[in-house]
Formats: sequence, C-alpha cells, structure tokens
Amino acid sequence: MDLNKTVLCESLIVWLQTFNTAAPCKTVDDLTTGAAMAQALHQIDPSWFSESWLARIKEDVGDNMRLKVNYIFVYNVLNQQISGFPLPDLVRVAEHADPVELGRLLQLILGCAVKCDRKQEYIQIIMTLEESVQHVVMTAIQEVSLRFKSILKNDLHGLLLYEQVAVLQEERNSLLAENDVLTDRANQLDTFDDPSTPSGKKHSQLQLQLEQLQEENFRLEAAKDDYRIHCEELEKQLVEVQHRNDELTSLAEESRSLKDELDILRSCSDRAVKLEASVETYRKKLEDLSDLRRQVKVLEEKNMTYMHNTVSLEEELRKANAARAQLETYKRQVQELHRKLSEESRRADNLAFDMKKFEEKYEALLKEKERIIIERDSLKETNEELRCTQAQQDQLLQAGMYKTGSPSHDNLAAEMLPIEYREKFIRLQHENKMLRVQQEDSENERIAELHVHLEEERRARSELDTENRLNRERISELQQQVEDLQKALQTQGAKPEDVTLKLDELMAALKKKDDDMRAMEERYKMYLEKARNVIRALDPKLNPASAEIQSLKVQLSEREKRIAALERECEQAKLREYEEKLIVTAWYNKVRRCNECWKTLIWKCPSHHWGVALNGTSLVPSYLTYLYHILYIINILYMFLSCIDSIQPVLTPGCFKR
Repeated sequence: MDLNKTVLCESLIVWLQTFNTAAPCKTVDDLTTGAAMAQALHQIDPSWFSESWLARIKEDVGDNMRLKVNYIFVYNVLNQQISGFPLPDLVRVAEHADPVELGRLLQLILGCAVKCDRKQEYIQIIMTLEESVQHVVMTAIQEVSLRFKSILKNDLHGLLLYEQVAVLQEERNSLLAENDVLTDRANQLDTFDDPSTPSGKKHSQLQLQLEQLQEENFRLEAAKDDYRIHCEELEKQLVEVQHRNDELTSLAEESRSLKDELDILRSCSDRAVKLEASVETYRKKLEDLSDLRRQVKVLEEKNMTYMHNTVSLEEELRKANAARAQLETYKRQVQELHRKLSEESRRADNLAFDMKKFEEKYEALLKEKERIIIERDSLKETNEELRCTQAQQDQLLQAGMYKTGSPSHDNLAAEMLPIEYREKFIRLQHENKMLRVQQEDSENERIAELHVHLEEERRARSELDTENRLNRERISELQQQVEDLQKALQTQGAKPEDVTLKLDELMAALKKKDDDMRAMEERYKMYLEKARNVIRALDPKLNPASAEIQSLKVQLSEREKRIAALERECEQAKLREYEEKLIVTAWYNKVRRCNECWKTLIWKCPSHHWGVALNGTSLVPSYLTYLYHILYIINILYMFLSCIDSIQPVLTPGCFKR
C-alpha cells in the first residue's frame, strides 16, 4: 500500500512540474515549503488563490518546521473534512517529508485542477504525459472526484457564508480607512484660520485668487454688454439686407419671365430651321431620283450576272463539299497511319533495346562462368597442396623413432620448420583468394547496378530518340501552321487601316457638325436680335429701370454663352470618347486574336518539344524564335491596352491621327 502511495506521489510530482513554477518542485524536499504548490494553485484559480494570498508564502523558510507547517496550512482548502478521504498530516510533510502524506496533499491540488474553469486545458496536459504517469493520475482524479461529489452539497451553504463574511470584512476595512481620511481632513480644516500654518497660507492665496477671478468676471460682463449692442446693430443690418434680397428676387422673377420668352423664340427658330432643312432635303431627293432610277437599272443588270455567277458557284461548292468530305476521310486515315507508325517504331525500339540488354546479360553470364571455372581450378590446386602437406606431416610423425640428440633428428627438425611456413603461406594464399572472390562479388554487384543504370539511360535515350523523331514531324506540321498564322496576321493587319479610315470619316463628320452648330448659333443670335427689336418697337417705354437689371441681363447672356460652350465641349468629349473606344476595341480584338493564336501554338507544341537535341543542336527554327518574340511583345501591348481601357484617359484626336 505504501509502495502505491509512493508511486502516486512521484507521478503527481511529475504532473506538478508541468505548471513551470518559479519555486523548485523536482523532489519531495522541494515541496515541503509549500511555495511550489501555492504557485500552482494560483495558476489554477487566480480569483480564489489571489496575489495577496500568494504573497504570504515565502520560499526561504530553511529548516523552520513551524513556518513550513504554517505555509502548507495556508492553502489547505479551508480545513474541510472530506468524508471518506483522510486529510494529509501537515506536520509529517514538513518534518519528515513523508511521500504518502504529500501524495494526499497533491491529490487535493489535482482535484482543484480538474474542477476549475480551465479543467479542459489541464486534462489535455495530463493526456500528454507518459502512460504509467497518466494511469496513476487518472486513478487519483477518479478517487478525488468521488470524494468531492459527496461534500459539495453539504458544504455549499458554508462556503457561501464564508464568502459573505469576507465581503463584510472588506467593507468594514474600507469604511475604517475612509473614517481615518475624514478625521485627517477635519483636523486640517481647523488650522485654516491660523496664517502661520501652511493650510492658512494656502487659504489666503485662494482668497486672493478668488478676488482676481471676480474682477475678471466683471470685465467679461462689460465685454458681453458691448457684444450685445454690436449684435443688435448686426440684426438691423440683416433686416435691411433681407429687404434688399426681396427686391432682387422680384427682379430675378422678371428675368425668368424674359428667359421663358427667349426659350419660346428659340423653339420657334429651331422649328423654322428644321423646316428649311426638310425643304432642302426634299429638293435634293427630287434631283437625285432620276439618278437613282438609272442606278436601279444598272443594279438589275448586275443582279442578273450575279445570279448566274451564284448558280455556277453553288455547283462548284457542291463538288468542293464532296471533295472535302473525301479529303477529310483521307486526312483521318493518314493521321491513323501516322499514329500506328509511331507506335510500331516505339515497339521496334523497345525490342531492339531488350535484345541489346539480353546480349549484355548473356556476355555477363559467360564471364561469370569463366570466373567460376578459374576459381574451381584454383581451389583444386590448393586442396591438392594441402593434401600433400598433410601426407608429409604424417610421414614425419611416423619417423619420430629417431633419437632427439642424434644429428639425423636435428636435420629432421630443420626440414620440418619450412613446412610450417609453407602451410601458413598456403593458408594466406587461400585467404587472399577468398578476399579476391569477395571483392570481385562486390565489384560484380556494383557493375550490375551500373548495368541497370546504363539500361535505364539507354531506354530513356531510345524514348528520347523516338520523341525527337516525332517532334521533328510535329515541327514540320507546326511550320505549316505558322505560315498559315502569318498569312492570317497579314490579313488581320489590314483591319486597323479600315479603322483609321473610319476615324477620318468620323472626324470629317465632326467638323461638319461643328460648322452646322456655328451657323445655327449665328442664326440664333440674329433671331434673338430681331426679337429684341420687335419687343422695343412694341413697347418703346420699356427701358432698363436700373443698373442692376442691366447687370443681371449681362450675366444672363454670359451664362447662356457659357452653357453653349459647355454643350459643344461635351459633344466633342463624347466624340473623343467614342473614337478612343473604337481604337481600343480594335487593338483589343487584334491582340486577343494574336494571343489565341499563341495559345493554340503553345498547346499544340508542348514545352519539352522546344528543347535541345541530344547532340546539342537546337530543334527550334530561327523564325519560330522570331515569332515567339513578336507574340511576347504583342502580349505586353495587350496588357498595356487593358490598363488603358481600365483608366479611360482623355486623349486628343490629333494623337490618334498620328
């Protein structure tokens, strides 16, 4: 049982180290001061275990057992008696560092951690520990949870009463402090009458400052009266200005009525101009009617010739459609044959490559066979030599009947000594041969690996050769497509010329419109002068009453001129915007077509087809590189024109002509 409690204490110490407290908590002796456990409780619930509570626990208690017991008792949970769970003996923890009692104390801290607001975070930290520690900690959590559930209902009322007592004590302390402050202030007020005291001096200074402020107040009231008089004068001026404004409004109404009459006369003049223009157009139409009749006759004759031509062209079109269908079938057959040819060429290359590989394997096997035969012969020779040496040794042992002191015995020993050296030499030769065999095996393995790499390289080279051949065929097809694209670009290059012609026509129409506007304005001025003369002739008494009415009329005429100028500028701006949009759309369409051609070219010819051959010669013709640079520049122009279209700058017609 004590062993289990010791394991519990060690596991809970490992868990307590996850709080990273300032106080050490690696051994049982480190925890006897209670500082590390108090810091852990402060991290678990800072509202309950506050900073003031934590400040009462010091780390440097030394061997003072009384201080240790007091500090450990400070954070004990209100000294509550948990039913069925024995409380730790704090004296044994402080004096003897009992791991059993310390384990119970750490178990209570563990219960606080898994019951606080941040319990999910602490449970996740427990799950990251080792399995043995994790198992012991989970068992301790279950035990403490059962004990806490049994006492929560009974001690809830007591905890609430304890909190109320604490709140009342804090209120009492605050009221006592406030009472002390008020008594100090009352003592200071008694000393205001004595000028020798600092409070009396300050009181006299405040009285002087009060007198100065009263004088400043009188001065401000006098200034306020002056401002009031000035405001009354301004109000009188405002009334006069309002009367003046009423008179001017009446004059403005008269000017509006005159403007309405001018609008009526202007509409009459516009109607007269339109009628004159319609009469002129009808006269011109009557003159052109005879010319149109002659043109109708000529067009009827041309129509007959065109009908004959269309009939013949339809017959040729039928024949061309039949030939086109036959040509499409031939084209599909040619493509299928090309595909089959490429597949067969690839298969032939693969078979040739496999044939070369099998021949190389056959040669390697023959060399291996020769090496094995040579090794077998060498082993036979070594075996025979060893047999000979063994037979000589047996003979020498049988001849051991000679005396040791005789000269024949000495000669025999002299003959036996080289035989041992000879055996060693033969053994060393055998080991050397075995090492050579091992070295040859390693070299053969390396050679086999190199052969495998060589086969892969050859296979890749054969595939690249086939792809190179197919790419050459593809390049020939792409050359034809590039020629077609160049022809298409040449045909599309004539379109901007049509756009410039259209712009010239629009500019001529714009000039004509400006001339018409100037003529209309001159007519309008003439009609306006006639209307004024008529009005003066009808009412000779009508005369400008004052200089103000005359100035208003001048302003009205200037405003009308300004409105006419703004209308002309607005029309010119609209025409410029229309021209810019035409040019931008033309360039946009041209660049978009070029970009589509470039995309089709890149799609039909992948990037690895534009590489370099194995011998280092370039596969890309010079004119394809030139076309690539041209299309790249066109793509940049396309991006630039897109930016111009987004910001819509105001350009002059002269820049488009250039």
